Amino acid sequence: MHVFMVYVRDENFYRLLPEELNRSRSDDGRIQVMAFPPLGIQTLAPVLRRHGHRVSLFDTCHPHMQAEHLAQAVERERPDVIGLSCLSTTTYPALKNLARRLRSAALKIPLIVGGAFATMNADHILKDCPDLNCVAVGEGEELLPDYLDNLDNPGAVAGLVWRNAGKVVRNALRPLLQDLDQFPYPDRTSLPIDYIESLPLDVPAVLSLDKFCTMQTSRGCPYACIYCDIPALSQGKWRYRSAAHVLGEMQQLDDLGYGSIYLTDDHFLLNRKRIGEICGGILERRLKFRWGCEGRVDAVAVDQLPLMKKANCNFLAFGVEAGSQKVLDRLNKKQTLRQVEHAISEAKRHGIERVHGFFVIGSPGETEKEIMTSFRFAARLKLDTFGFNRLCAYRGTPLWQEYVDREIIDDQRDWHKWFKCSDIDPTALPGAVVNRVRMKGYALLFARRVFSRPLRTYKLLSRFGKHMKSSDIFKMLWSPFRRRTLSRSPDLPARSMERGLEEPERDAVSMA
Repeated sequence: MHVFMVYVRDENFYRLLPEELNRSRSDDGRIQVMAFPPLGIQTLAPVLRRHGHRVSLFDTCHPHMQAEHLAQAVERERPDVIGLSCLSTTTYPALKNLARRLRSAALKIPLIVGGAFATMNADHILKDCPDLNCVAVGEGEELLPDYLDNLDNPGAVAGLVWRNAGKVVRNALRPLLQDLDQFPYPDRTSLPIDYIESLPLDVPAVLSLDKFCTMQTSRGCPYACIYCDIPALSQGKWRYRSAAHVLGEMQQLDDLGYGSIYLTDDHFLLNRKRIGEICGGILERRLKFRWGCEGRVDAVAVDQLPLMKKANCNFLAFGVEAGSQKVLDRLNKKQTLRQVEHAISEAKRHGIERVHGFFVIGSPGETEKEIMTSFRFAARLKLDTFGFNRLCAYRGTPLWQEYVDREIIDDQRDWHKWFKCSDIDPTALPGAVVNRVRMKGYALLFARRVFSRPLRTYKLLSRFGKHMKSSDIFKMLWSPFRRRTLSRSPDLPARSMERGLEEPERDAVSMA
């Protein structure tokens, strides 16, 4: 069979590389985009080919892979199945629009959607989007080939949610994959796109123009932070590929000339023995690429940082979240401020070039003083870069369920929405207050950095200056002090809309 696989993006979180930074200047039709590659469809494509299917890949960040172009390709090539990948709630409007356009071009071709958002909302999506035929729940390496073998018998496909005579049918769940070594390495050559190492959620800021890709060596996370849906998707389990399998892929990437790799693992630092084997293999094979990853500050593998540095790790991102233990406990982070300071200090002591800290503000019960405490804490840490975003609630997270139980969110009517806590929770500070305090906090943070660490600040800005226009650097520095406009803003809960409320009623709630 011929399968189209399409990664549907939120237009807010990618950007074409400015022409003046394009080094290639070739006429081969390739484009350069500041974004993470679509690792999901890249992973599934060679799996389907191993089963004898032909696969064409599309990424809607490409100017010639928009809805109208994809519809033309469908009319021209008539694939047997179209698979769509939808990772987040912010992408859902684009998914619906694309499905409608594709359905008009191909009345009878099955449209199947997968991804994190689709998995969490399968029943709702099929009720809301008549153009889609079915939803793949969970991992697709075994589910999708099974579906292609049973197009005429969808009831036989574990993990599939589909329609039968107008009714939504949910098949038995498919168990989590245990042997992640059995699958081929992702297809990183079919898409005519060069992905640029950047911070797409921020400016985007270009980090390098080296050949760049992402890689996943493990899946899942055993922790249960209230704002994260990963434990629900992975059933609270952490599974990993063997060091030998990981090193085989890394060797392939090194041979292909990749200079920078980002590990998208939810928690890479969980198994110190495995990290040691991977880093030892990188050194033994003399692989030349740089790489980075994310991890928790309380990971036992923090003692592997010296070896990681020797093995060319140049970037680490930690979920710090807050500078107040009370707020960390409210987020169910299961970490201490001392662990945060230790992990970041050790990373810098052992020469990790860039250490990033993720923070959230506007948490339930968090005060203005506690937000400023987080900024002062960040100023004290040896972080190179940082981000302070308002805490949001997404379906599938413990925080969402808390709001359902408190009758703030109606799970049946609000499933396709996302909310900033400060917009809906009477125990959280109002959004205007959070933004004002954030501006004050960033001003303090920037001043501390300039005056107490001028050399490090200069080196960091110089690095950005190698690959960014001056105007984009200014936008990056100014972004915390301006209101960002997104193509899709967070919605209001259905109950609030019924009552005509644009803000939660805070009068009866103490913020002390």
